[in-house]
Amino acid sequence: MHGERLDDVADPLILVSNRGPVTFQRVRQRGRVAGRGSGGLVTALSGLLDASPTIWVSAAISREDRLVAAESGEDGFQLEGFGHEARGRFVVVDDAAYHAYYNIIANPILWFIQHYLWDLSNAPDIRWEELEAWENGYQAVNRRFADEVIGLLEEHPHATVMFHDYHLYTAPAVVRAAHPWAFLHHFVHIPWSQPDYWRVLPPHIREAVLEGLLANDIVAFHTRGYARSFMLCCEDLLGAAVDYRRGLVRWNDREVWVRAYPISINAPAFEALAQEPPVAEEEALILRRRRRQMIVRVDRTDLAKNVLRGFKAFDRFLDLYPEYLEQVTFVAQLPPSRQDVDEYIEYIEKIRSLVSHINTKHGNTDWMPIDLRMEHNMPRALALYKHYDVMLVNSIFDGMNLVAKEAPLINERDGVLILSENTGAHEELGAFAITVNPFDVEDQARAIHAALTMSREERVARGAAIKQIVRANNVAKWLAAQRRDINAKRVADSRRAARQPREDN
Repeated sequence: MHGERLDDVADPLILVSNRGPVTFQRVRQRGRVAGRGSGGLVTALSGLLDASPTIWVSAAISREDRLVAAESGEDGFQLEGFGHEARGRFVVVDDAAYHAYYNIIANPILWFIQHYLWDLSNAPDIRWEELEAWENGYQAVNRRFADEVIGLLEEHPHATVMFHDYHLYTAPAVVRAAHPWAFLHHFVHIPWSQPDYWRVLPPHIREAVLEGLLANDIVAFHTRGYARSFMLCCEDLLGAAVDYRRGLVRWNDREVWVRAYPISINAPAFEALAQEPPVAEEEALILRRRRRQMIVRVDRTDLAKNVLRGFKAFDRFLDLYPEYLEQVTFVAQLPPSRQDVDEYIEYIEKIRSLVSHINTKHGNTDWMPIDLRMEHNMPRALALYKHYDVMLVNSIFDGMNLVAKEAPLINERDGVLILSENTGAHEELGAFAITVNPFDVEDQARAIHAALTMSREERVARGAAIKQIVRANNVAKWLAAQRRDINAKRVADSRRAARQPREDN
């Protein structure tokens, strides 16, 4: 079984994630409508759905999702537009359990830990409410996902299961207990923090997270640094045997591979999207209002994106270089994020207040230094990508940050990328961006000036290099690298199993 190539296995690939490729809504006069799931995960994994028979397991989010789950039963439902052999399966979870799993544990606790966002002198408090949310929310929902996968493996015992992200850390252990020989792979799409930061969690919780991930055959991250941090946690917090050179953790008589696969984008498809008529319409509006130069950022209002320090850096830039007053505009498109989390609601108010202060301080009746749009508008985002002089990506920590790849790919003005050293993208693109420390506002202010005054020759060279990297290290390469390692791990496990009886004797 472990020696078979993934491409040759008759059983489907089983993808498992909190949010899936579609969600259903009831629309007046149109009936049930399937909308494409949000986020880069769906786009990235669509290549797998096209390449092999796939069952995608995800949570039922809407009321209509629940109805589809009840109507489709064990056969699931066809994923329209994702390949003729792609089917979906919804996991239906009690509302209270889902709230505890998603809004108390996954967001914010795990997200904050993995992005180093907690102000540890004040938060978090692990109280009865959090412990209850862990057991009857996060663990309960993970068991529901695991039960769904266990049922599918009984029907398709040779299938490869690919879990995704921080919502499902403990599900693999449940699946492993039921199917010891199943092949499980888990991709973590956000950073992995150092061992001491995981000590925020009580031992039984952090150990369950690590043991859940170590139930997989392969645990994957975007960067080598995150992979190393995970192995450090396994060694320091569990006492596991770790081989850093080989990227391997020995646990429960098994060898778990720890790998880095930097995710990217479908470059040709993204370049084609940038030429669509709605983008051209937005371009016309942007160019009509454009000053001599334009700084751009496109981010969710997530605390990890470091929006406030980016604006403070621009404020400082205008203080240092007043000759740029009325010559440059900072255009920020910031769709609100996680408005069911108190910290994020407060963050938006801080953003609005800071922008108002900067615009009042430096602006006049004809020019506002910061053009703030808190909305999701993909055509406008693409138009901004095409026409920035400076793209600011100053995340505190970021698993990858695809804006740093998308924007330079389609930019037409030889724009310069300013990139935080704490983004996953920096591992690939840092040599051709202006690197900044995300906490150093002075550094970012001077980086803006360096970018705006850089020679055209250097801007062209840097931009061309980034384009080449993004096109070469595309999402197909990301998927192919994982498939190769899945096949290699199957072979290695098969050989190890064949040697085991002789070793036991």
